[in-house]
Amino acid sequence: MANDVSITGVQQIALTVSDLDRSKEFYESALGLKMVARFDPPGLMFFYAGDVRLSLQKVDTVEAVSSVIYFRVGDIHAAANVLKRNSVELELDPQLIFPDKEGRFGEAGEEEWMTFFRDPDGHLLALASREKSKK
Repeated sequence: MANDVSITGVQQIALTVSDLDRSKEFYESALGLKMVARFDPPGLMFFYAGDVRLSLQKVDTVEAVSSVIYFRVGDIHAAANVLKRNSVELELDPQLIFPDKEGRFGEAGEEEWMTFFRDPDGHLLALASREKSKK
C-alpha cells in the first residue's frame, strides 16, 4: 500500500528506572540480557532482547505505567524456573492463555502460554511462548 507507513517491526522499548545499577543487575542476572551501552550522564542504558532494543532511562521518580513488555522464550516452563532460581517472584505461574486452534497468531493447533513478573521499579513484564497442543 503506497499510503501506509511501512512499519517493519519494533526497534526500541523505553522504560524509566530509579536506579541504573539495580536495573542492570536485574536485567542481566535475572533475565540474561546483555547490556550493550551505558551513558552517564544522562543516565541511559541499552540492552537487546532479540532484535528489539530495550532502553532504560534513570529518572528521579518512576511513574506507574500500564504497558507490559512480553519477552518471547522457547520454553516458558524452563524460563520460569530460571526466574524463580534468580529470586524473581512470579505474579502468575506459566498459564495457557489462548488455545490457537485456527492459527490466528502462529501455527494452527499451538497454544499461547504466559507468565508475569515485575522488575525492581514495578514494571510489569511477561514471558510468552507457543507450544504444540497436548490435546
